[in-house]
Amino acid sequence: MAQDDEARQADGSPRVTLRPLTGDDQDEFLDLVNASTALHGPYMSLPSTPEAFRAYLARYEQPGEEALLVCLRGTGAIAGVVNINSIIRGRFQSASLAYAAFAPTAGQGYMSEGLGLVLRHAFEELRLHRLEAQIQPGNHASLNLVKRAGFRSEGCSPELLFIDGAWRDHERWAITTSMAGLAHLAPHPTLPER
Repeated sequence: MAQDDEARQADGSPRVTLRPLTGDDQDEFLDLVNASTALHGPYMSLPSTPEAFRAYLARYEQPGEEALLVCLRGTGAIAGVVNINSIIRGRFQSASLAYAAFAPTAGQGYMSEGLGLVLRHAFEELRLHRLEAQIQPGNHASLNLVKRAGFRSEGCSPELLFIDGAWRDHERWAITTSMAGLAHLAPHPTLPER
């Protein structure tokens, strides 16, 4: 069996893989952010300078935070980023997701595949129970992405997040292990018995 076939079997995605963001990604990441300003518009604010990138990286080196790159399997090129934010354990076992595609590869399904890998990572490896995504109502590409992944709508929160210089309304979407078909997994050790 070829190595690509083995990798496809291992993670379920023929075209993308996940890896953590590192300092070595700075130049490629900043180039992609700057090439994607029209795509991200008022929906996403990503670091666009070396100083901002280093602060971003430091945040995701802290416990309870992860920044994962969606990379093209054949070349390793970065297609997008998915952040697992504010992991809370105990009775909640939940986190928030933030994500962005990058313009050179946007609209080709890479983020759908990458989000599927992130869900498996979050539910199987991190053993979270629930993931939430907050999305501005006009961000149709992002709304379609979570719908394809099986998230359910939980309503709208006015002025939820400060993005691009203003407090923005956001729709709340969520998915749980049972919704993803993974309810049989062993719980995280911090989950109380009762």
